[in-house]
Amino acid sequence: MAGWFELSKSTDGQFRFVLKAGNAETILTSELYKTRASAENGIASVQTNAASEERYERKEASNGKSFFNLKAANHQVIGTSQMYATAQSREAGIDSVKNNGATKMVKDLIA
Repeated sequence: MAGWFELSKSTDGQFRFVLKAGNAETILTSELYKTRASAENGIASVQTNAASEERYERKEASNGKSFFNLKAANHQVIGTSQMYATAQSREAGIDSVKNNGATKMVKDLIA
């Protein structure tokens, strides 16, 4: 099964999206946006940039765990991964975003 985006609203009224892999695991989480349109633009940016290797910024947290940011052409962070125990796991996460990021399926969780 292919991945999908979930668009939701936080308790403080801001909007966010996550990218889920086909197994329903969250592989990328957005920042909070003030408007729904901005969050939808963020989804479009993931769809555009996910396949480009140069858009991934590989990082290591202070606790030694690995993670990555997906960035737009203007170098703004579009989304951030979960923390991974190893760099190898992080690479698998990047591959998953590359494989699922172009999906057009968006599940609207905003009631």
